[in-house]
Parts: sequence; C-alpha cells; structure tokens
Amino acid sequence: MWQRGWRNQLWSQLDRPWDIVIIGGGITGAGILHEATRQGWRALLVEQRDFAWGTSSRSSKLVHGGLRYLREGRVGLTWASVQERERLLAERPGLVERLAFSWAVYEDDHPGRWVMQAGLSFYDLVASGRRRPAAGRRRSPAQTSFLDPHHFLLRAPHLTQEGLAGGFQYADAETDDARLVLRVIREAVSAGGSALNYVVAEQLLYRDVEADSSPSAESKIQNPKSKIAGVRLRDNLSGGTADVFAKVIINATGAWADRLRQQAGGPPRIRPLRGSHLLFPIWRLPVAQAVSFPHPFDGRPVFIFPWEGVTLVGTTDVDCHEPLDDEPAITPDEVAYLMAAVEGRFPSLHITLDDVLSTYAGVRPVIGTGAADPSEESRDHVVWEENGLLTITGGKLTTFHLIAQDALAAGRDRLGIGEREKPPSPELHAKPLSYVRGLDEGARRRLLGRYDNEAAGLVAAAGPGELACVPGTHTLWAELRWAARMEGVVHLDDLLLRRVRLGLLLPNGASTHLPRIRQICQDELGWDDGRWQAEETAYLSLWRRCYSLPDRAAIPDWRGRLAEVSSRRRAERRLRQQQERRSRWAILLTFLALVVAVVFLLGRRPKPSPER
Repeated sequence: MWQRGWRNQLWSQLDRPWDIVIIGGGITGAGILHEATRQGWRALLVEQRDFAWGTSSRSSKLVHGGLRYLREGRVGLTWASVQERERLLAERPGLVERLAFSWAVYEDDHPGRWVMQAGLSFYDLVASGRRRPAAGRRRSPAQTSFLDPHHFLLRAPHLTQEGLAGGFQYADAETDDARLVLRVIREAVSAGGSALNYVVAEQLLYRDVEADSSPSAESKIQNPKSKIAGVRLRDNLSGGTADVFAKVIINATGAWADRLRQQAGGPPRIRPLRGSHLLFPIWRLPVAQAVSFPHPFDGRPVFIFPWEGVTLVGTTDVDCHEPLDDEPAITPDEVAYLMAAVEGRFPSLHITLDDVLSTYAGVRPVIGTGAADPSEESRDHVVWEENGLLTITGGKLTTFHLIAQDALAAGRDRLGIGEREKPPSPELHAKPLSYVRGLDEGARRRLLGRYDNEAAGLVAAAGPGELACVPGTHTLWAELRWAARMEGVVHLDDLLLRRVRLGLLLPNGASTHLPRIRQICQDELGWDDGRWQAEETAYLSLWRRCYSLPDRAAIPDWRGRLAEVSSRRRAERRLRQQQERRSRWAILLTFLALVVAVVFLLGRRPKPSPER
C-alpha cells in the first residue's frame, strides 16, 4: 500500500464516480473515511498537507473521558468519551494504552476533594457500565481511590508537599495520535477507500439541482438553483488540478473549516485555540504515571506524564491569532506558563529551560460563543449543512468514531440506498510476531498496535540490526525503512515528526542520527543526494523554528510571579489556619462557658427541705 508511484496512479482515477469526498486528513476525516468504507460507500479523502499534519499530530496524546468537562456540567460529552475510551482500549491495544493518573489535591484548590470524588465515581460508573466487552476481555475495574498525603507521595515522590491534602488515583488512556490517524486511514484504504495527502481543495463546485446529472449540467458558479456537488483539487506536488464530484462533500478541515464554509455562504464560527506542550528527558522529570494538578496561577488543570520514553507537560489554552497555514509554535508566554507549573509543583528537581528536549503546539477547532475564557468554550462537535456542503468540526480525539457516524447520518438522504461496494474482508487477527527473535513482548505489542496486519511485513523488510531501537527511544530502525517505503512520505518532516516521532523524542530533532536515517531511507524514498540535502536543511530549519524553544530573551520570568503567588498562598493558608484556630478556641471557650453556666445554675437551685 502506497508504494512508489501510488499518488500518480490514484490521481489518474479521480474521475471515477464517488459517493463521498472528505476534505481533511486529521482524525475526524480519517474516522469518516473508515466508517464510510466499512459501510460500502465509494469514499475519497484529500488532505492539503500531510496526514495528521494539523491538530491530530499535536494533541495532548490523551484518550480520556473529559473529567474537566464533567466539572463544567457536560455530562453527555463525558459519558460518550468514557465509552469511546474503553472501546479504543479494547480494539487497539498497543496503540491505545491505559494510563494511571494521580490528581493532586491541595488545601486551597477548587474544586475540592468531594466534588472530585463525585466526578471520578461517575467515571467509574460509566467505564464499568459500557457495552459488553469482547470475548476473553474483562471489564475495567473501578480504580478510583483517595490517598492521604503520605501514600500519594509514594506515587509522585517529587511533588511539593506544601499544602498537599492528598490525591486521587484513577485511570485514563494515552496514544500516539499521528499513528492512530495513519492506522485508521490505512485500514480504510485496505478496505477499498482512497486517500491522498498534499492535495488542496481549491474551489467548491456547484450543480443545478433541477437539471439532469449529465456532465453538461455541471455549473461551477453558485446560483439560486445550485448546490455544492464537487470540488476542484490541486496537487501541491505537481500543480495539476482535477474536478471531482460526489453525492456528499464533507468539510472535515477542523480549524480551517471556515474557509470552505465561507465559499458556501456560511458565516465564520470557528475560534482557533492553541495548546502547547514541553517535552523533557524522563530521567530529568521522572514520573511513573500521569500526575495532574491545578496550575498555581489560574487553577487550570495541568498534566505531566510519561509518553514514548520522555515526559510530556501540557497544556495551554489560548486564542491563536497567527495565520493557520503557518506551522504553529509555542510562544514565550506559554513556555513561562508551563515552566511555572513544573517548578511550582516539582521544586526539588530544579528544572530549567536547558532540560527541555523539544516543544510542539497545535490549534484546536473550537466553536466560538464569545466566552471571555477560551477554556470555557464547548468541546462538543457540531454538524452544519450549508448549500450542500456538510461541515463537521469540534469534538475530541477520543470520540472520532461517534463524530464519523454523525457525519454520515447527516448525509444519508443524499447517499440514498443505492448500490454499495462490498468492502474486502479484512484479516481478523494480525500475526503475533512471536517467531521474531530479539523483540520482547512490549516491542511486539507496540508494533502490532501501530501497524496491525502490516507488522509482519515491517519485520520482514528490516535490514541487519534494524530491529534494534533507536537509542533513547522505543522506535525501531525498521520503522523508518517501512515508513519511507510504504507510508506515503513526501517530505522529511512527514517521516520524523509524524510517521515516527524522533523529531520530538531526541535532542535537536534527532540531528545526530540523520546520517543513519539517510542510509536507511534515501533509496526507499527515491531521493537523489540533492533532494535529500534540501529536505534535511528544510527539516532542521522547521524544527528550530517550531519545535524548539523560542528566543530565551523573550521568555518572561515566571519565577518572580511564582514566588509572589506562593508567598500569597502561604499567607492565606496561615491566615486560614489562624482563623480556624480562633474558631476552635471560640467554640471551646463557648462550650466551657456553657458548662460553667450550667454548673452555676444547678448550684443555685433551692435544695429540697428534709422530711420530718
């Protein structure tokens, strides 16, 4: 699949009849392609950059039930998210894995312990009440518990003890988001779907709804009797164009959704929000599981957890005013915000900017309502139909399957009940790889999770020594060869930032390993020396610009504000303790006064006369 020459072959077939054209190659578009192909529709997906280039390779890597949304009263979103989390854990082991979470509770936190307890109990209830698990798989047990400060610190030993009231232990899940997108797309392509990266939807095309369906009835300008029925595509590599028509055109471009919607006459509705992250060597910021806590500045949830052999810290939630076509990057203010969270809660580790391995930022497609605080905007997904264009946006990585079902349900009237193609029967089980020497059980599980039925082919394609891990990571050298040969890599950043994640996991974007990467991948990609050198130069420039720290001189001093906040909270805590002591003394003195008064009154009662 996607061997050399595949793009030209598919491009030459775009004039075939399509049921659905999906614009956008993130998790939403991937999920729609997967579900449409499973139902037998002839579906095409196009993506203007690389698959998962946007939000879906830059998420927080969590497949979670949205505990924060429960606090905001979004019970339905939390319910659906927990159900989908459990489904993904059951269906995609090795790619979606359970992650233990510890939520630290401090004395002055809001919400307090009992509100958190209620929310986590709901988490357990939904997880244990999901639909019947697959044969041989047990339900996930309830795992929520409250730990006193001593036992909580055993799970997060470097966390500051000042003001710690204890914490909760519960479970969510994590994934490699870009690999999840790619696996979902490749499963769809294996079942008969089609997908092209680096193809932009340049212009929406209209068809007169009162005319017949012959080519002469196609109108490429909007008029009152026309509906959107196609799209003009441009190949960003060759410059070629093609007009493609389908029963349903779906806009799944996420934060870019308003561009196509405005062509369809829709008003702007998307509020792009940026979320940024820092990555550290795991030895420098050691956590055995996820630790979450309110940020010391504003109380927003912050998490720190182990991911792919490093430690990930996130996330911010701010309006993105930069052009969406520019590669997003963390800002100096966001660096200071995340560093304040790390230093404020892990002061004994003395973390500095020198410890940062890499950074990344993503832009979330959130439906704008005018809320002053970006974090208060809804994360629910929406479906809009405008002049024949079906737009689906918003939502969460976790619920992509439900989003896809809603999109297809919205287009069902136009799809009708015509002839569907019968998708090929997929292999039910991937080969277990137990025959491969040198791979431990964890490596086998990881390969099967990421590559499923292609894992055996990846192992067979490995050259000498390529089943070893790239030093400092869980990635096999063989994964680079397979990606270059079979996974539609167009640029070097496709390979190092999305097919594998070496650009995030290793210092300086894995620059010291580029000679061996070139040795493995150059021939597979068919690049001559000039092309490789140009790609390497462009990749390193991109990494320095968007995946490393910004100019340090521009990063605000978070330590001064952190010291001020800490001092104020200590003073508030002391004042509160003094007030509590005064209250206790007042209660005690009142009680003693009552006792004295009762004794006094009892002593003044007249004594009964003795009987004669």
